Amino acid sequence: MYEELKQEDIVRKVGGRFKLSTLIQKRLVQLNQGARPLIQINNEDNMAVVLQEIMHDKIFLDTSDNVGFSQELEADPLQTIDFDEM
Repeated sequence: MYEELKQEDIVRKVGGRFKLSTLIQKRLVQLNQGARPLIQINNEDNMAVVLQEIMHDKIFLDTSDNVGFSQELEADPLQTIDFDEM
């Protein structure tokens, strides 16, 4: 089991177990579809990446239950651009 899930800190950080589960599932889908990890860790396990992204406040669940990214990442010039919306 992942150590982060044994702590209540991660549950409080996200706002509850249901929200934590939702955030993990949605971010795992993004990573499995080829999204770039927001942190560098020596582990290719996507679950470990997601948990570390949460613990480092890189991702959160927004009011529409979608994965949100921290403000500092929104200014990142390497973000994905959706050319269909242009």
